[in-house]
Amino acid sequence: MSAITSIYADHACRHPQQLAIKTLNREVSWRDWHALVRQTANWLELKKKHNKTVGILMENGLPFLQLFAGAAAAGWTAVPLDLRWNSHELEKRLRICSPSLIVTTGSFHKKIDSMRFSVFTWDKVSGEIDRMHAYSGEEVEEESPFYMGFTSGSTGEPKAFIRSHRSWLASFKCNEYDFGLTENECVLIPGALFHSHFLYGAISTLFLGGTVYLLEKFSPSETLRIVHHYPITVVYLVPTMIEALLRKEEMVEKPLTFISSGAKWEKDSKQKIRRLFPHLLMFEFYGAGELSFVTVLSNDEHSEKPDSVGKPCYGVEVEVRTEGGKTAAPYETGKIFVKSDLVCISYIKETGVQPVQDSQGWSTVDDMGYLDEEGFLYIKGREKNMILYGGMNVFPEEIEAVLSMHPKVELAAVVGMKDAYWGEIITAVVKGEAMKQELRKLCKEQLTSYKVPRRWFVLDEFPMTAGGKIARAQLKEKLEKEVFSHL
Repeated sequence: MSAITSIYADHACRHPQQLAIKTLNREVSWRDWHALVRQTANWLELKKKHNKTVGILMENGLPFLQLFAGAAAAGWTAVPLDLRWNSHELEKRLRICSPSLIVTTGSFHKKIDSMRFSVFTWDKVSGEIDRMHAYSGEEVEEESPFYMGFTSGSTGEPKAFIRSHRSWLASFKCNEYDFGLTENECVLIPGALFHSHFLYGAISTLFLGGTVYLLEKFSPSETLRIVHHYPITVVYLVPTMIEALLRKEEMVEKPLTFISSGAKWEKDSKQKIRRLFPHLLMFEFYGAGELSFVTVLSNDEHSEKPDSVGKPCYGVEVEVRTEGGKTAAPYETGKIFVKSDLVCISYIKETGVQPVQDSQGWSTVDDMGYLDEEGFLYIKGREKNMILYGGMNVFPEEIEAVLSMHPKVELAAVVGMKDAYWGEIITAVVKGEAMKQELRKLCKEQLTSYKVPRRWFVLDEFPMTAGGKIARAQLKEKLEKEVFSHL
């Protein structure tokens, strides 16, 4: 196998009438999907561009997947662009990826009209593609790049990562070995395809020969409706979506598999979801856009090791190293390093290309954690988020998980505020109606005393990154500059 789309011809031959993709308004068979991808590949190839990079600024839908898959088949690199980025954020990222052309819809055309890029609207593109013959160019090499994404760190300048076909071909094996997925799956993708978790969920399903059910945007009501009315077997989710489903308090009796990532799926949430989905198989994996899969916690292990993110995925090695670079002992916190064929090719910044792997093939995104004696991984937090309180290292993610257990907390963040005596004061910021006394009591019950926040603030809105995460640096800046209501 060379390209991630090479297998589509086999699927179209073996079951041409089977459904490949279903959206709200359209159903596409495998025969038609294969033809669309090959025609889209030919459209790109006929552009005769030296820099084979296409930006995709489009809503969730069949056209997004068609253009992404067509680019992969033609040996191009696709760059999904987030519709929520403002013009400044978008321009910064476009300078990094330097696409030779961008495909968008009419409603977003104005957003990039003045940025001196070659821009095409989908209405025009789709008409031209419909008149194309199937792509008949050279077979794409496994090592060729096909996908560029952006990291969503809480601070700093944007950084892209670029993936080869080989990295996702290796990742697809995890679907089979770690999740037990087959060609018979009907997979619901309720989240934005800009995010690698949902994009991967769709493309990996198509690789296996299953059927993708795609939502235009996430809605807990619509997600449950589709689960009830269609033969869904698998749903890709993030923990915030699971919480939204829990609030609907709707029982789902059919067998389902949930695949969750993006943040830690908390123990309390896992217990609640079992009551509403009694025949549910749960898989939680830890990974990153540039690393792909790292570890997975299987369905049976959720009850045995609820605080862990599991054991290494198929084909993945994991090491935890201390500050001096030595291998950490069981339960000793250190930096997490990963070695696998799933890792991306490199980072790309405005200043140039940066390797992801060291000379021995190991990579890290600076997450901190530890392994237990059975090889299960536990995440403490991101190194750059660590708070130094009176000489003690505190990971805000651990405290945030406790605060989020309170039913009246909608969102929680913990940061370190400068202090002349302590170095940094642990400061909690919450959105919701919870009282300070209740939250302090909860923290004292769940945490070591020095990890209990000393300062408390309430906010109606949090500054967020383009990737949908709390922007910690901006939040600290706001706390320092403005006066908010104390809890």
